[in-house]
Amino acid sequence: MSQTYDFYSARAKESAAEAKAATLDNVRERALRSQATWKALADQARAVSRQRAKIEAEKAAAREIESGLTAS
Repeated sequence: MSQTYDFYSARAKESAAEAKAATLDNVRERALRSQATWKALADQARAVSRQRAKIEAEKAAAREIESGLTAS
């Protein structure tokens, strides 16, 4: 996974811990909203990373096919 995913995931975990430790409702709610946002960002970063890897693999396969056709 990318460093961005790791960063977002770590922030989500920190927000979850903050929510768990909060004694005030508004602080807990803010931390839970923050956790949800960081988690969504982490999920998006993971999806983008996977999509990039898929596209790169497809391009590599296409280059390999292309080079095989030109070698014939």
